[in-house]
Amino acid sequence: MANLRIGIDTGGTFTDFVAVRDGRIEMFKELSTPQFPEEAIMKGMSRLRSHAPEVIHGSTVATNALLERKGAKTALLTTEGFEDVLVIGRQTRRELYNIFVTRPDPLVTDGLRLGVRERVLYDGSVEKPLDIVHLRTLIARLKNERVESVAVSLLFSFANPEYENIIGHELHGLGIPVSLSSDVMPEYREYERTSTTVINAYLAPLMSRYLHRLQKRLAGSQLRVMQSNGGAVNANTAAAAPVRTLLSGPAGGVVGAFHVATVCGYENIITFDMGGTSTDVALCEGDIKVTHEAQVDGMPVGVPMMDIHTVGAGGGSIAYLDPGGALRVGPESAGAAPGPICYGKGGRLTVTDANVLLGRLLPKFFLGGAMPLAVERIEPALRKLDWTRKWKNRERLAQGVIDVVNNNMEQAIRLISVERGYDPHDFTLFCFGGAGGLHAASLAEGLGIPRVVVPRFPGALSALGLLLADARKDYSRTLLLDAAAANKKLNVVLAELHGLGERELKSEGFKPGDIRILDFVDLRYRGQSYELTIPHGPRFVEDFHKTHERRYGYASPTKAVEVVNVRSTFLGRTNKPQFVKAPKTRGKPHAVDARPVWVSGKKIKTAIYDRATLMRGHEIKGPAIVGEYSSTTLVPPGFVCRVDAFLNLLLEA
Repeated sequence: MANLRIGIDTGGTFTDFVAVRDGRIEMFKELSTPQFPEEAIMKGMSRLRSHAPEVIHGSTVATNALLERKGAKTALLTTEGFEDVLVIGRQTRRELYNIFVTRPDPLVTDGLRLGVRERVLYDGSVEKPLDIVHLRTLIARLKNERVESVAVSLLFSFANPEYENIIGHELHGLGIPVSLSSDVMPEYREYERTSTTVINAYLAPLMSRYLHRLQKRLAGSQLRVMQSNGGAVNANTAAAAPVRTLLSGPAGGVVGAFHVATVCGYENIITFDMGGTSTDVALCEGDIKVTHEAQVDGMPVGVPMMDIHTVGAGGGSIAYLDPGGALRVGPESAGAAPGPICYGKGGRLTVTDANVLLGRLLPKFFLGGAMPLAVERIEPALRKLDWTRKWKNRERLAQGVIDVVNNNMEQAIRLISVERGYDPHDFTLFCFGGAGGLHAASLAEGLGIPRVVVPRFPGALSALGLLLADARKDYSRTLLLDAAAANKKLNVVLAELHGLGERELKSEGFKPGDIRILDFVDLRYRGQSYELTIPHGPRFVEDFHKTHERRYGYASPTKAVEVVNVRSTFLGRTNKPQFVKAPKTRGKPHAVDARPVWVSGKKIKTAIYDRATLMRGHEIKGPAIVGEYSSTTLVPPGFVCRVDAFLNLLLEA
């Protein structure tokens, strides 16, 4: 069917599907299959019983492979004398007063970090020509070691990529993926550039195999993959640059939340995405924030990524007692297999089980009743844990689990707001993910956030976000020029980047009228070590002073400003689902049930509503529970839930 587009978000517990068919939005879920993610995808696709010309995919394959160290056997070729850049790093301590803190092992082992005899200087001039004979002995060694992927990161390749291109050509005979830093991240700072390039090489074989298998099984469909920057690219591009997909799934959620929030009139939002394995939060003040200084598991990633903070707190997060007897929750998750106790196979208490014990998660709404919850298994499992001596009853234990996980998530929201100079009171908490609605109101109350919005299809908003995302490509070059005399060089480099971006997007089928270009410059005061990214315009230096004063509390307008990098972002406009206002209703909402639910430390008779029956203008006073296929929303006492014009739930105290 020509008008069918599908967004598929693979999570740790569920794989979410959103299909837009002739303007209508359909949504459903399948249990994820972590070993072979495409199995859950194909199972879900079979339910559509129709060919999909376009599939947009949010994948966790790259992220999981990196975190679990299941990537390829990778080698690094770098300038001789700089083989240990990955180990030396920046000599910064993540935990200043922890004498037992450890750093992650490098992705490339000692024997596979090899030095190439060459030396290009900072300005691109050659001091020592490339020793091609020595290079070929290194390549023969890599062949004997049977490496599966190679990263190439020479010291000043951002200024002159000639030698990296030659090395890439020489490595071609090995028949394995080769990642050149001048392609992956052509910017200065050798540690960050090398780390990013190595991560790309480490993930390339695995990601390439996975996307090849998926493309083969989706024969006839155009497959696009979400990147960490919030834009989608074709599957071949994603396979060659997997480092750009590390936040593929969470990025879809932020795109979806921001788009829906903008349409509905909520300008400044904090996104709160609580799924089965983790919680992702992001702050959007007028736009989606993108950073070039992210870290994943302690390793720098220099490509553009959404500024998303993730904590191991989800519905499947496991509760346990630490050696001191204190209750802890996460980051370990029960995932899809075995899953929480109530899924029928798990044996360890999770956040989902705690919500079932408190009466907040109702089996009749869970996936529309298609997946029965084994509520009767929770009590015997609790007896085996033998925690009854510490808690007088099971509800107090369950409430303890909820309090701990809420505290973990509250700290994550504080990190992206309060600790960066933002007042949570100025934002709306935009809540989604299968588990988010049960916790959002409590978090908002603790943080002083005045309102919570639960959009339609909250349990699959990340998949919907994939269909709302434009195609996006980012390009950058390092300049290191005085801003006062940089305009001529800036314009030359921008023209080169524009030509590259336009060619690539046109090759993917985008017409000139559907392409939007955004230019930025990275600026700093001379002598500073780090820079701020400012939109390129006629007064970009003045804008830098203002941004610096807001960020750091001071500015120095008389001080020399340096242009470090220039960046161009290309957006290819895609067809998006439309959101229209619902008709008003004068009737009152009708509860489908009422039952005792543990809220505010005691059991309270609580009204139960089916979200499918709620209309624009309906108002519900807490305590209440609103159930639906993909999520459940708790309206605590003192809160009022209103249904807005776009059928979002708006919770206010």
